[in-house]
Amino acid sequence: MVGTSRSLPGDSGGDSATEAFVAHRNLLFTVAYQMLGSAADAEDVLQETWLRWTGVEVACVKDQRAYLVRITTRQALDRLRTLGRRKESYVGPWLPEPLLTAPDVAEDVELADSVSMAMLLVLETLTPTERAVFVLREVFDVGYEEIARAVHKSPAAARQIAYRARAHVAARRPRGIVSAAETRDALDAFQRAIDTGDLRNLLDILAPDVVFLGDGGGIAQATLSPIVGAGNVARVLTAGLGRLAAAAKQLAQVNGYPALILRRDGEIDTVVAVRIDDGLITGLYAVRNPEKLSRVRRETALSR
Repeated sequence: MVGTSRSLPGDSGGDSATEAFVAHRNLLFTVAYQMLGSAADAEDVLQETWLRWTGVEVACVKDQRAYLVRITTRQALDRLRTLGRRKESYVGPWLPEPLLTAPDVAEDVELADSVSMAMLLVLETLTPTERAVFVLREVFDVGYEEIARAVHKSPAAARQIAYRARAHVAARRPRGIVSAAETRDALDAFQRAIDTGDLRNLLDILAPDVVFLGDGGGIAQATLSPIVGAGNVARVLTAGLGRLAAAAKQLAQVNGYPALILRRDGEIDTVVAVRIDDGLITGLYAVRNPEKLSRVRRETALSR
């Protein structure tokens, strides 16, 4: 960690470098988070971005936003490759770190879709460079010239990578943007099933090939491999009904969409998010790793 004289600036400014960084901080965090799926790692990337930014002659930078995004992207790419090695030894399925998000994120439909748990899991299937190019182009509408500088490629190569990444994502992303009301209805059915112990109504909205992922990180109890199929998922939920029913439940905006926060003894125990396709739940995601739950205690500001 750096000393206080060069630490990451907060919301109060001073010199022009600090003011520029603070003005774009939420955007830079969003770029880093979408590339990494981890708020903790995104914050580390912002720290590195700030350290590099303090060494730049700011007055000579024509487009400060583009320059800061370029630094952030390069730092996130380095971190993403390290994370890939770390995930290889992760205990059980790895899920993105959930964020409690403000209402304005949900109002920006494209931003909400891009940070949803379902989309972040799709982005996990891209190579680091593909992920960077896709995020910069599709979410933040960065030009190919600037993307090329950020990923150390030619503009023509950046276009090709974007085309390949776009096709890859299109084949795997949820079919159409899902409304918050539809997500809420699915979570209401999930909660009723838990509270009543009657899973029949839940089975009605589970897709036949639904996938359940539980992320305990080897710290909290969770399934160690994906559970596939409505019947199998129902059996897993039935086995955990006692624990689930005893938890206090709260519907909240997480990653731009409604999600269910479960608490035990006042502490956050699990965050449950869903993926919906054609009106059915195709993905059920339960984050239980306590190291990933700090960002659902307070809102995180995201922006494009």
